[in-house]
Amino acid sequence: MTAAATPGRTDGAAPTPGRTDGEAPYEAHYASLLAAHYTWMLGGDLEAAVTAQLDLLRGLGLPREEPGAGSFAIDLGSGPGPGALALARLGFTEVAAVDTSQELLDELLRHAANTPAAEAIRPVRDDIRAYPRTVASGSAEVVLCLGDTLPHLPHRSDVLALLVEVSGMLTRGGSFVATYREQEKVARGTDRFFSVRGTEDRILTCFLEYVDEDTVLVHDLLHTRDGAGWRLETSAYPKLRLTAGWLDEQCAEVGLRVRHHETGPRGMRVLHAVKP
Repeated sequence: MTAAATPGRTDGAAPTPGRTDGEAPYEAHYASLLAAHYTWMLGGDLEAAVTAQLDLLRGLGLPREEPGAGSFAIDLGSGPGPGALALARLGFTEVAAVDTSQELLDELLRHAANTPAAEAIRPVRDDIRAYPRTVASGSAEVVLCLGDTLPHLPHRSDVLALLVEVSGMLTRGGSFVATYREQEKVARGTDRFFSVRGTEDRILTCFLEYVDEDTVLVHDLLHTRDGAGWRLETSAYPKLRLTAGWLDEQCAEVGLRVRHHETGPRGMRVLHAVKP
């Protein structure tokens, strides 16, 4: 981490110099299938998702003090921005919203337009592994990685490397908050199939295929209905099978102290770690 964070900008997302070469499997999956339906997957109401993230962060005691002028926070894997918008509403004056999907970052900008959050949000189209190398050490008061983003990384070594970067980016007393779905137990038979969401015009079904001890292949089957009837689109991508115990160990390894690590809303694990 050698370069200072770029001053806030709200004129659209731009590639960051540290962007990794090549497209990760989840990047192609979102570009070809999920990005256009992501907010629908969250319930169809981005404002409600922002409120949920505000409740989560406040329940964890964040921010620890009123953010001042120049306060900086990061949302890694921001998607359409419920976490980034929550950080802006908590008073952070610069919030980097980092995602590989231009479509989702554009949605974030549209939602933030003509609101006080527009002045704070800085969209960054980049891989979450590359972006931290552009951030000054000890400059971020909060780093978020919400919505099952950590398991999207290719290898466990990538998770550890990211935690090293997070620890470096955080100020003393700064917080790292991650939510993810634990995949410790192997689902078998029909338990591998589940409905994500269904409405009159869309149905998203998912099934899991266990590759090895570290990886599960997630298959998404999206049915959409138009005047001609139902249309099926499919895609799949690998996810890491992360466990709470392993993540606690990695946080300790990089100097982060775990304050909270429990199951939260919708069965997602909530990890809150602090840099002493």
